[in-house]
Amino acid sequence: MKQKLLGLRIDELSDVAMKLGLPRFAGKQIAEWIYGRHATSIDEMTNISKAHRALLAEHCEIGWAGPIDAQRSKDGTTKYLFPVETTQPAGGGKMVETVFIPEEGGRATLCVSSQVGCKMNCLFCQTGKQGFEGNLTANDILNQVYALPERDSLTNIVFMGQGEPMDNLDNVLRATEILTADYGWAWSPKRITVSSVGVKNKLKRFLEESNCHIAISLHAPTHALRAELMPAERGMSIEEVVELLRGYDFSHQRRLSFEYIVFGGINDTPAHAREIVGLLKGLDCRINLIRFHQIPNVPLHGADETRMEQLRDYLTAHGIFTTIRASRGEDIYAACGLLSTSKRISEVRG
Repeated sequence: MKQKLLGLRIDELSDVAMKLGLPRFAGKQIAEWIYGRHATSIDEMTNISKAHRALLAEHCEIGWAGPIDAQRSKDGTTKYLFPVETTQPAGGGKMVETVFIPEEGGRATLCVSSQVGCKMNCLFCQTGKQGFEGNLTANDILNQVYALPERDSLTNIVFMGQGEPMDNLDNVLRATEILTADYGWAWSPKRITVSSVGVKNKLKRFLEESNCHIAISLHAPTHALRAELMPAERGMSIEEVVELLRGYDFSHQRRLSFEYIVFGGINDTPAHAREIVGLLKGLDCRINLIRFHQIPNVPLHGADETRMEQLRDYLTAHGIFTTIRASRGEDIYAACGLLSTSKRISEVRG
């Protein structure tokens, strides 16, 4: 099997070159062709000699693969299905979703996946219902960007697709490093947000090793309610998450946000709003309120618009900048699990 070059750091690319008898500086040339020019084949690397290109092509490949399916929403959102080869457990034949979200004004966000399935099993998440099938490699993660038809128009990336990023931290950190490194995509960390429910030890490591924005999946302000909605609360409570976050400075370029899906009659009352204010008091952060769209076999429903606005206004009035996130791609189930579940979800929604 040929070695995939996409997903390797510059020192690793140099090592590959040297093992094949190429000069060490060929690693920098390869990095420029892959991350700078998005080459689709080794033959395109014309500043490497023809003989060395042939040797490289004999043992290596770029390691990119285009999407195998796509669904386009009437609002411009597009969901792509990408083939992946996972680690832990290893193997091919699996697929993940990636969602491209264009907006007015030129902003274009890509929502990438970090796992096939998910271990967190949040009550409201379709991906968790599918179980856990494997971690994506850094190659799998970066390919979602590399092979995206709209790649050149991207302005932001969010790790909010399938999977818990902190549960695949080594590969997520490798991917974000390559996205932000001078030898890689050279993006500013301000253009990348990584989401997490809060995983003990892993969240702290991410905060220490990455400068990307962080978004915490809050969804409930108390331990008891959050544990009902999110089993991961039992591993690292929201109080522990917030206490950890208080040790970091989010007042400058790095941003901290909390995601809060609003469920009718569950977490949308004035009492919940007061609990949120108390929990986050003193943190430099913002909250994104998110509408819930029904998925099969889940006894939850979204709050009405009036309750959403009341919650937003209360939180904002008490010093927490709060917005209601616009729903995008609902007609293609952009926030749900695999494309194969779309028919079942459509039947439930009627």
